[in-house]
Amino acid sequence: MKLYRFSPIKSKEGLLEAIKHIHFECHKLCHQSFGKYLPNAGNMGVFCHYEDEYNFLTKLREEMTEPSDNPKQKYYKLHEPITIPEKDGVPETTYTHLYIRKPDPYRHHVGDVDFYLEPDEYTKLKQSLLDGTKRLKGARVFDRTDLDMIELYDPDVDVLGYVSTVKMTETVRVKQTQ
Repeated sequence: MKLYRFSPIKSKEGLLEAIKHIHFECHKLCHQSFGKYLPNAGNMGVFCHYEDEYNFLTKLREEMTEPSDNPKQKYYKLHEPITIPEKDGVPETTYTHLYIRKPDPYRHHVGDVDFYLEPDEYTKLKQSLLDGTKRLKGARVFDRTDLDMIELYDPDVDVLGYVSTVKMTETVRVKQTQ
């Protein structure tokens, strides 16, 4: 039985297939929660489930992205952004940064995408979720003190989406904790 939809990813083509899946499923989560598609921050995270897969994808990422001297770098800037054309109402989106996450035996997800809201709108939404005055299907305040984000999830969907401000979506490109 194959537990993970794409893992282990063993080729660039396999990585691109996973990226397309993450893109469309994250937009589905976004629309499910908000009734519309939010702007995308350009961050694409691909989650590994095997050590060999992580080693392969890290080498592939090194070929596809600009190097960084920062040991805490998480998202790397792509040499050539990945653009996924509009399909079935999901807007064309360009991804400029790629993250390859280490294997996590407790997560089955394929990956994640970051969306953003204007700071005032985000603050009001987050507060309304915290105080219970607003409920959005599949949206919850992300339970990490170092990241100010709202997580989009669905138990029947194998990706995660995150909503924050542009500033936070740029901040997460570098690891916040060890």
